[in-house]
Amino acid sequence: MGLNKDFLWGGATAANQMEGAYLEDSKGLSTADVVTAGSHEKKREITDTIKKDKYYPSHTAIDFYHKYKEDIALFAEMGFKCFRLSINWARIFPNGDEDTPNEKGLAFYDNVFDECLKYGIEPVVTISHYETPLHLAIEYGGWTSRKLIAFYERYCVTLFTRYHKKVKYWMTFNEINVINYLPWFAGGLKGRDEQNEYQAAHHQFIASAKAVKLGHSINPEIKIGMMIAYGTTYPETCNPEDVQKAAEVMQRKHFYTDVQCRGYYPKYKLKDFERNGIVIKMEEEDVQILKEGTVDYIGFSYYASSVSTNRKDAASVGGNMIRGIKNPYLEANAWGWQIDPIGLRIALNNLYERYELPLFIVENGLGSVDEINENGQIIDNYRIDYLARHISEMKKAVELDGVNLIGYTAWGCIDLVSAGTGEMKKRYGFIYVDRDDQGNGSLKRMKKKSFGWYKKVIATNGEDLNY
Repeated sequence: MGLNKDFLWGGATAANQMEGAYLEDSKGLSTADVVTAGSHEKKREITDTIKKDKYYPSHTAIDFYHKYKEDIALFAEMGFKCFRLSINWARIFPNGDEDTPNEKGLAFYDNVFDECLKYGIEPVVTISHYETPLHLAIEYGGWTSRKLIAFYERYCVTLFTRYHKKVKYWMTFNEINVINYLPWFAGGLKGRDEQNEYQAAHHQFIASAKAVKLGHSINPEIKIGMMIAYGTTYPETCNPEDVQKAAEVMQRKHFYTDVQCRGYYPKYKLKDFERNGIVIKMEEEDVQILKEGTVDYIGFSYYASSVSTNRKDAASVGGNMIRGIKNPYLEANAWGWQIDPIGLRIALNNLYERYELPLFIVENGLGSVDEINENGQIIDNYRIDYLARHISEMKKAVELDGVNLIGYTAWGCIDLVSAGTGEMKKRYGFIYVDRDDQGNGSLKRMKKKSFGWYKKVIATNGEDLNY
């Protein structure tokens, strides 16, 4: 007994964190292109326009735009069955609201998909991954405007019509719940305002549901999923108040999966809106659109778990957007993310029991500072250990618990720009890229120790995790 022989092993990336060529071949600016570099200590800054004295890591990133053949060849050498990437909306519709797409942008992704398919690698495509065209954010207020639904629909028609024979697996929005944590990244919204965030989320729900229906009408064989930032949340104690607090944190996540998997707004969220004075403007047809546009599978990111408490004096620690308090039973990475492989098994069971839809782990990995030793090698045993323990728990969820899991794509399979901090030194990859936090470096690619390890994992379908 083991993983399905067709299990999709691979790696995951995002266009704005790797492509570069930010204005090449008629590409427009995206929301990612006006976000400066930051660090663990310093937040990234949104500037609205490009300023000469600021550094914007998305502008060159790791130059995948020109090096995609070299990079995909390395993925093939590892034995990738799939490669998760995103399409940069502003490369296809530079402003987002044009009537006709940019042919040069479309041709680039044709070339990338063809290169993948040449090696038998299945492209897994995120339609919108933190890269809304900047014009839509400035001119329309981002996803607070219902007009973006039609623009997104036009974008999806273009993608599905062009690529439906090359791409089987799609996801509509990356980490859709991040609209409540980083609204600029997830929806082109400036500032924090729950009313605006939830109105924007509603428009994305409708856009996603329309995309599902549209994609299936073009090719019934393609699979269109949602994607959420997910992690297990534990109560600090068995005090019922802590348990209730943790349940509320999980509800905040499940709201997004509930709407997209069940096709309607859950009563607990409607009550929450009522208590907080949030009023969602809906059109009459929205109820039917949500009902008819439920997703085929759930993609999710998992890096760490969190702990919730009712104590007012508790200090929070880091995490992937969603923070909590320190868990004394877990170690943490250099950015304070608490490492919890068993939490991945719990997360898989939570989602599968709730929806009984196929699941896809589309992000999991360890951000760390990698050092090149005196022999010119990167011995990243810490990364291998993290991944091996998570894959082991993932296998238990499938083999012992009966979870239906499509695949696993390690985040940042090649070093790329960190979304959270804009750094290069926070590395996730099996492949090192010579680039620093100031944009210096040759961009040369180099295999880490984890490269050979992951190759063996894929070759044995997850049976050999030793190193």
